[in-house]
Amino acid sequence: YAKFIGPIPFTINNINTNTPSPFEATGSGSAAGAPDKALISLGITESAPEVLEAQNKANQKAQAIIDRLKKIGISEEDIKTCNYSVNRDYSFSGVSQKITGYTVIQNFEVKIPIDKANEAIDGATQAGANLVGNISFILDDEKRLKLENEARKEAVEMAKKSAEGLAKASGIKLGKIINVRENIGEGIIRPVMLEAKDVAVGSPEVENPTNITPGESKIEVSVTLTYQTN
Repeated sequence: YAKFIGPIPFTINNINTNTPSPFEATGSGSAAGAPDKALISLGITESAPEVLEAQNKANQKAQAIIDRLKKIGISEEDIKTCNYSVNRDYSFSGVSQKITGYTVIQNFEVKIPIDKANEAIDGATQAGANLVGNISFILDDEKRLKLENEARKEAVEMAKKSAEGLAKASGIKLGKIINVRENIGEGIIRPVMLEAKDVAVGSPEVENPTNITPGESKIEVSVTLTYQTN
């Protein structure tokens, strides 16, 4: 006799031979402009046998620095304390150690208009800042957006030219653009390194003023266009 075992399963593979493969081309563009502001790290370090004495000395200089920066037109909102620490100082003799005093360190991050950067550094050190760290330069939002748009326009034009040239050379007929991807970056600017200065409060004007030059900030945009092909 015969036994019915049901229909035999089978698989159908659907292959669409009418859908064209997408075609991609990438272009890059850049635009540069002078930065508008500088971010400067300023600070003080003070030591004394007693912790309160060290704090009072540090606080006095910190206030003098803030007052000097405000005097040259820096807003208090642009002066931010980013570190305040109190550390013990030790002397070592053999295997024993002894507390000899305390050191207070206070650091500020100051946002300064470019045209006041040199004056601010000299003014702060004359007011008692003995720690001057890295300086970085930044663009305001409006200028950054303008440079991004300029770089983006150049990148799109380069990507279109590249696509047209590649398509012509390979015999591909381009359709409409169906997707756009972009990547935005800022060109690397080497930070300015300044040596620590130790200037007493009320010191005379410096004979050779600080001269910080920001150069240019460069915005780079990469754009990838995806086309339909016919």
